[in-house]
Amino acid sequence: MDLSQYLPILMFLGVAGAIAIVLLALGSALGPRRGGVEKLSPYECGFEAFEDARMKFDVRYYLVAILFIIFDLEIAFLFPWALVFDDIGMPAIIAMTIFLGILVIGFVYEWKKGALEWE
Repeated sequence: MDLSQYLPILMFLGVAGAIAIVLLALGSALGPRRGGVEKLSPYECGFEAFEDARMKFDVRYYLVAILFIIFDLEIAFLFPWALVFDDIGMPAIIAMTIFLGILVIGFVYEWKKGALEWE
């Protein structure tokens, strides 16, 4: 196995790591250091953090999170499909069109039901 093929990948990772370290150092050195009560207070799921543990809270927060995960995972199926687009032919295009149609129908259904409203 020829290890010289991995040299561009290692160089890319090294340059990316160096850029990340430089940008983090610049941000911490040049960034503002002002902190107020609001900025330094903890934030928990859209409600006050230190109240009664038996407090009721809105379930819509979790509904929106679950819907995001579902639609995000379904959209993730498009990436492998796009990589082999030239090799799979017309039947796969029709199958993906049906898949995206069902996805759009589900999204419109959730939108009409008001699951994406936050009031």
